[in-house]
Amino acid sequence: MDRTQDRTPRRSAARGRYTVGDERRARILDSAVEHFAERGFHASSLARIAKDVGITQGGLLHYFRSKEDLLVSVLEHSEAQDHERFFSHAPDSAVELFAVLVDLAAYNSARPGRTKMFNILAAEAGERGHPAHEHFVRRYRTVINYSLAPVQAAVDNGELKPDTDCEAIVTEVAAVMDGLQLQWALAPETYDMPGRLRTYLDRLLRSLTVDGSGLPETA
Repeated sequence: MDRTQDRTPRRSAARGRYTVGDERRARILDSAVEHFAERGFHASSLARIAKDVGITQGGLLHYFRSKEDLLVSVLEHSEAQDHERFFSHAPDSAVELFAVLVDLAAYNSARPGRTKMFNILAAEAGERGHPAHEHFVRRYRTVINYSLAPVQAAVDNGELKPDTDCEAIVTEVAAVMDGLQLQWALAPETYDMPGRLRTYLDRLLRSLTVDGSGLPETA
């Protein structure tokens, strides 16, 4: 018997199982986002998440060891998507940085479940014992460090005024983004989150640039 031929169907079957497993894992993550967005971490139930996916709680635990493990996986998956889409390239200027942040706000407004989940979990994670606490501490530090470099470079090359407090500016921008996101979550159909962020960043930039210029006009 040709052993190569004998092994091929087995390898194909294994690849098929992996495909089903990957698809089911993605469905669990998607369902968890909706549950965490609606109820927060503590009130969410693995049993309800599993039921939405069409599996048992034991089946869910085959993919994620616990609710804490599922939460961390959801946040890490979301962060990886954001990094690939927005933060894999370092901005060359303060103008480019602010344009990226407006694009991020627009992207967040188009995925309400994930964004509402972020709002709720960020508030809950203020408790040191919360399983997402360290994630959010690290995330905010990463965002501030990402924003700090191009703002400092803009000061060094004369784009921004020399007395600009770079860390204060990027910390303020992060706080304004979160505040606008909270207001948007209350009335997403009527609240233009990226538009309001763009107006704020344009006004901020005009107050910081040496020549008083703001964000370029959008098409």
